[in-house]
Amino acid sequence: MSYCRQEGKDKIIFVTKEDHETPSSAELVADDPDDPYEEHGLILPNGDINWNCPCLGGMASGPCGEQFKSAFSCFHYSTEEIKGSDCVDQFRAMQECMQKYPDLYPQEDENEEKEKLSKDLEAPPVEDSVAKEEKGSS
Repeated sequence: MSYCRQEGKDKIIFVTKEDHETPSSAELVADDPDDPYEEHGLILPNGDINWNCPCLGGMASGPCGEQFKSAFSCFHYSTEEIKGSDCVDQFRAMQECMQKYPDLYPQEDENEEKEKLSKDLEAPPVEDSVAKEEKGSS
C-alpha cells in the first residue's frame, strides 16, 4: 500500500513493488537553451561573472559571500597596470570576514607550511636519483 506523509519540511513517499513495476508517466522538461548560467563557466559570454559557477566552490553564497563578490568583481574588472592592485581594501575585508569563520575557511598553519617546505627541500631531486640509477646500471 503506497502512501505519503509530511515530516516538517520533508515529504516521505512509500511505494510498493507494484508501483515500481509500472512505467513512469513523468514528463521531462527540456533544458532551456537560453539559460545564461548553463555551461558557460566562470565568465558569461557578455563578460559578467557567473556567480553560480561550481568552480567558485560556494564562496559567493557563504557568510562572506558579499565580501568575496566585491573583491572578485574588483579584480575581474580592474584596469590597473598591476591587475587588482586597486582591490586591496576589498580583499582585506574578505580576509577579515573569513577569519571570523575558521571552520568554514580554514587557514594553513604556519608550522604546517614550514614542515612542507622542509620536506620538499630534504627530498632529492628526481633528476639526481635518475642519474644515479643510470650510472649504477652501466
